[in-house]
Parts: sequence; C-alpha cells; structure tokens
Amino acid sequence: MAKRSHPRRGSLAYSPRKRAKSETARISAWPEISEGPRIQDFAGYKAGMTHALMVDYRKHSNTSGMEVHTPATVIEVPPLRVAGIRFYENTSYGLKTLTEVWAKKQDKYLSRRLPVPRNPDMSRLKEIDPADVDEVRLIVYTQPSKLTGVPKKVPDVMEMRVGGGSIQERIDYAKDKLGKELKIEDFVSPGHMVDVVSVTTGRGFTGHRKRWGVKLLSHKNSKHRRMIATLGPKSPGYVRPTVPQAGQKGYHQRTEFNKRVLKIGKAPEEDSDDINPAGGFVNYGLVRNPYVLIHGSVPGPSKRLVRFRDPMRFHGKPIDSVDIPYVSTESQQGD
Repeated sequence: MAKRSHPRRGSLAYSPRKRAKSETARISAWPEISEGPRIQDFAGYKAGMTHALMVDYRKHSNTSGMEVHTPATVIEVPPLRVAGIRFYENTSYGLKTLTEVWAKKQDKYLSRRLPVPRNPDMSRLKEIDPADVDEVRLIVYTQPSKLTGVPKKVPDVMEMRVGGGSIQERIDYAKDKLGKELKIEDFVSPGHMVDVVSVTTGRGFTGHRKRWGVKLLSHKNSKHRRMIATLGPKSPGYVRPTVPQAGQKGYHQRTEFNKRVLKIGKAPEEDSDDINPAGGFVNYGLVRNPYVLIHGSVPGPSKRLVRFRDPMRFHGKPIDSVDIPYVSTESQQGD
C-alpha cells in the first residue's frame, strides 16, 4: 500500500519570506570572547568572486596538504570610522540604553543618513559608572566615498559590540577609538573563522513553483502543470501560512556560519596588483582599498554591504595562515 505521507516542499525555517527591512544587515547576538578588549564584527562591500590555488588546510580531507582549486569571494574593506559610543544596561525587558556619546568631528556625508549632534556633550564619558554598564557598543559608519565600485557617498551606519576583558577595559577601549578609524586587522587575522551576514540577491515576485520547489503536476493535468494541487483542507476555513504560495523571493537577510578568512590584502598599487582581474570585477570595477578573501561564496550581489562577526558555532581552533600560491586575475568579461 502506498504511503500517505510525502516530504515537505520547501523549508519553513525562514517564513514568512518578506523583503528585508534594511539593506544594512542587523546583528542581534555576539559570542563571548576571552581575548580583548576588541571589536567583534566588521563590514565591507562585496566586489565579486574569483578562484585560487591553495594548500588544503583541512587535516581530515582526502587532499590535505595538496594544492586544491577553490572558489573565493573578494570583499573590499575600507576603514570604518567610529561616530559614537553607546552604553547599555541589562534589564528584565532586555538591553536598555544608558547613554551615548558622539564624536566631535564626523564625515560630511553622515548628516545625509541621520541627524548628527553639532555640539556633543563629552562630559558624559566621565559620568559613566562601570558598575551600571553591561554592554559597550560602538556606532560606526562605512566610507563608500573611498570606493569606486559602489556608486554612493552616503555611509551605512551600524552598531558594533566591544567584547573581551572587563567592563572598564571595554569602556577605555571605546574611548580610545572614538572619532578614529577601525581597520580589518583590528577584528580578524588570516586563517580565522567568521560568520557572514548579508542580504541576499532579490528575485522579485515569483510563483510557488520557483519559490518553494513544489512538484510539477502530471502532463495530463487540466490546463496547467505549474498550479498548486490544493490550498489545504476545508476546515479551518482559511488558507494556512504553511501552504506554498507565490510571493517575494530573495532580498532576505541571511547568516552563513564558519567561513574561513583566506587572506587579508593591502590596497592594490599600480605596480603590484594581485587581486583585480583584467578589466575589473563584473558590475563592480576595481578594488582600490584593503580587501578580504573569503573561502567560498557570500550572500548577496556585487556592491552589497557584507558584515562579519565572530563565529557563534565554531568549536575548532583557528590556523595561523593559509598558503595561497595563486589567485586568478584573468578577465571575467568573456571572450
């Protein structure tokens, strides 16, 4: 007798599949770290993908110690600038803002994104009692005006957690960084793992066949094959949200865990350009600032803001470095 059950078509893990509220990915959780104090995430703009030859660093792999061909993502990471510090206390209703302090000098384009205090009160830093503070975060913004591949000047603003050490050490670290620039080396080193958070490529309004992957109906079906077989039972008298239907596909915030940082490169120069392909990256152009080479793919199209975070689910040990003898700079423009 045939089974009365069948596998579900499409995961409900990310339902409802709505468009992301903001193209700037939001991070709501960070792991606790022992070393520090230091920042626990960073941000950059996706340039594109390439391929590289590297010595396989995975001990239990069949090709361990051998040169392997691997895909890699190039992300341009110009320095971030610290606009302010925000202090939180932990209450029964979650984190509550105690106070915040803004730097005196800001980028001229930052006022296009949000209202910037003209005369910030710096005396608040002296009034902070470490006993009242449970969380220290930096308000940072990107500097897209330094990029040629991203056609905008208005920066993206985000919060960045300061972790490690005692609360007093975190406060002192934040005070030291106020109004200054943060570099990718302040966050991660080659060979370490990161979590990548970004908004995926938008596909617009699609049918349930493409959106959920349901089966095509029989070729003998009346009129249509891509229609849905049923909208559910007669009772209850409404269509349940578990029924696969048409709607938005893509442009969702997603997190990919445990991505290896293969390389952190300096700003390419005219006489030594080891990352830009001939003709530049498709739909992006040339990388002119420091960059990060990530093992594998990263969510989102080119020009998308990508955030890195300390890994939440990594239980191994980081490696010192990755041996990469070759990175492809062949043209991606076709014949």
